[in-house]
Amino acid sequence: MAAGTLVSSGSSLNIPTGSGSERLRRASIYALNADWQELFSGTAGHIYTILSIVYTEHANASSTINVRVNNGTNDIFIVAGQTVPAYGTFIWNDRIVLEEDDDIDVYNSSTDGHWWISYIDQNWT
Repeated sequence: MAAGTLVSSGSSLNIPTGSGSERLRRASIYALNADWQELFSGTAGHIYTILSIVYTEHANASSTINVRVNNGTNDIFIVAGQTVPAYGTFIWNDRIVLEEDDDIDVYNSSTDGHWWISYIDQNWT
């Protein structure tokens, strides 16, 4: 069995030491045309809980989608090569936690893909 590289999280900047705020937030991409685009980007002093990522295909063509998280160093694919039918919808609703250096990038092979992300933003700055 081949060994991978373990990357741990939990920098001391993200440990709550006092009052902070917590907000429900969202972001979206309208009409992504067969390309990669950043859907989410972390900020220093924040912890994020991703609630859902939704993709809908609007070009009346089957599409392949990918979702990757960059942990500041590496791209980790959480969805790879998922096929979505014409006018179909894909919903990722497993919770994941992100920190300040983490980004989420999305890709669709369709010429008209719509993306939506819902998340909790805990601000400890």
